[in-house]
Amino acid sequence: MKQLSILLILFLSATLNAQELSVENIWRNYAFYSRGVSGFNSMNDGKHFTKINSEGEYSTIEKFSFNKPKEAIETLFDYRLLEEQNEGYSIGGYEFNETEDKLLLMTNSKSIYRRSFTADYWLYDFTTKKLEQLDAEHSPQRLATYSPNGKMVAYIFENNLYVKHLESGRVTQITQSGKPNEIIHGTTDWVYEEEFAITKAFDWSPDSKNIAYLTFDESDVKEFTMTYHNELYPELYTFKYPKAGEDNSKVSLHICNIEKMKTEDIQLGDYEYIPRLKFANEKNHLVVQTLNRHQNHLKYHLIDGTSGNWNTKVFFEEKDEAYVEIDNNLLLLKDGKTILRTSEADGYNHVYSIDFSGKSTQITKGNWDVIDLKGIDEDKNRIYYTSAETGTINMAIYSIGFDGTKKSLLSPETGHHNATFSKGMKYFVRSSSSANTPPVYTLCNQKGKELLVLEDNENLKGRLSKLNLSDKEFMQIDGPTGKLNAWMIKPHNFDPNKKYPVYVNIYGGPGHNMVVNQWEGNNYMWHQLLASKGYIVFSVDPRGTYYRGADFKKSTYLQMGRYETEDFLAAAEELGKMSFVDKNRIGIQGWSYGGFMTSLCMTKGEGLYKMGIAVAPVTSWRYYDNIYTERFMRTPQENASGYDDNSPLNFADKLEGKYFLIHGSGDDNVHHQNAMEMVKALVKADKQFDFFIYPNKNHGIYGGNTRNHLFKMMLNYTLENL
Repeated sequence: MKQLSILLILFLSATLNAQELSVENIWRNYAFYSRGVSGFNSMNDGKHFTKINSEGEYSTIEKFSFNKPKEAIETLFDYRLLEEQNEGYSIGGYEFNETEDKLLLMTNSKSIYRRSFTADYWLYDFTTKKLEQLDAEHSPQRLATYSPNGKMVAYIFENNLYVKHLESGRVTQITQSGKPNEIIHGTTDWVYEEEFAITKAFDWSPDSKNIAYLTFDESDVKEFTMTYHNELYPELYTFKYPKAGEDNSKVSLHICNIEKMKTEDIQLGDYEYIPRLKFANEKNHLVVQTLNRHQNHLKYHLIDGTSGNWNTKVFFEEKDEAYVEIDNNLLLLKDGKTILRTSEADGYNHVYSIDFSGKSTQITKGNWDVIDLKGIDEDKNRIYYTSAETGTINMAIYSIGFDGTKKSLLSPETGHHNATFSKGMKYFVRSSSSANTPPVYTLCNQKGKELLVLEDNENLKGRLSKLNLSDKEFMQIDGPTGKLNAWMIKPHNFDPNKKYPVYVNIYGGPGHNMVVNQWEGNNYMWHQLLASKGYIVFSVDPRGTYYRGADFKKSTYLQMGRYETEDFLAAAEELGKMSFVDKNRIGIQGWSYGGFMTSLCMTKGEGLYKMGIAVAPVTSWRYYDNIYTERFMRTPQENASGYDDNSPLNFADKLEGKYFLIHGSGDDNVHHQNAMEMVKALVKADKQFDFFIYPNKNHGIYGGNTRNHLFKMMLNYTLENL
């Protein structure tokens, strides 16, 4: 009887686990979603922060002290004030002006593309207690921003730049010629938003007298049209999308004097792109980056307005045989003449200082990459950054002196650790996770001392402990030219004397590593679900991925797809040599760049992979945008073989195994044209395959029940074909 009870308990436990670990719980119920810490807005004194507090039916903005972060000091704004004037609003972000006596509230935000959105903005004055809409006539707006003196707000409405003078209520339209799909002032076109990660293309001068802004003339950029299936007659959406080798927007720099309403056009010489602009100091020094079309010659321009006229000079240049990375690491020091940036000039990504005379000084050094430059404490001459110094799969937080000495580790060495600093760099919120452990959020002082655990995700850890999960194990495997980083998840009841099928999950492209010692949330649980079904789950980072130095990353230059495919095929061969792997049952799945690699492995792989699932894949780089593609490939006119020799369209007749192609018809990033061309190539080659389109869904393929449906479909396909 006792033995029977034990068996019954084990059976019930296994049944509950099976119910708990399911596609529905992962992708519809989000049962394994980790809690984060959001809403931290550091105040100017570096000692206090604010956050939105939602309790019951209403929300408030509360002020806290970093020393006592559990209890609010005071309520700064009650959203019921907004409800009195605007029924049916949704809460978004907020920001203070420089003196923190005014508040800018964002409501009813609506997404445009990946980073852009429109919103209704409201202004609140702490002194007068007055709440008013920013501009009811020109609404919704984009990118509303206080002037440094707090007396004006600049914003974008329908491709034009506006300024509202708060004392008088007067609205001034700075630009007049903005027009959809032709002229954009003060914000960016689609390709800048996607590939340079910016939407705000204007900046106030520190004295609030001038606004520098970019204008995009996209008249000559070719249009792309997507069909949305919502009504009796589908709706067409047309936007400008410059594909590889095609015309870009003509981008120009302008500076408007708000008092005189006089705009000057700034000449910058020869360039293709203006990826960054930022005012440096009270002397009206504007720093602007320009880049050539090949993206291998970066220039830093100083536009000096101290004399009353805007004089320009190039004070620093960087060249590379392949390409120069553009990131967000453009930090200006208080001395008004020095910049901190990162560069791969010595073969690894490191922190450098540059002054306006052009002198460059390297601060961090070593055979490892800086990942992100977090900020500077000029009072203590300390620079804060994250790096892969403790191993290419890890990310740790460091500080270092301006002179490159007295480096200090501010986080554990292993795992993935990131930091959000307060103004003045006195405190930071550290997020810490590992491959098998959900994140913990901790408030720390600038030396890394833990002051308070803000979120430990203990509830999630408790749910996970009741499941039969297997650890993700890190390893290295042999590639064609050296070792490659990889990980593996085995079934929880793994028997080394048995042979298992393998599900290989990949990305493989620049900018995103799969092999990281970081909690990966629902993707991790999806892989655990596959392991519970008897699959080994595996991933590997090929040549071309990050944090192993510039040579490794740029080894795929001009041949994107070639060497990565060689590495993924070598990985399949290495897996096949393992005694517990069934070499005849190895499958591969990837999304976006990973879908591109999946398609190449299934067509050029000579049957090494039995099954492939390609989600939202590029199938020819001729169809993708020019900034991303030309950075790695140059133009199709210059490098036709690089494009065509690595396109799965040209190897469709070599397809072996079960191939499943999935795409969203509303994908503004990787257009479903890629999938349609792959279908045409496979039909021409008389190859059988499976195909599914999600109507109106973008590159992320989500919303409603979509993710649940997608992953259930992929699970069933895997069970049937692998």
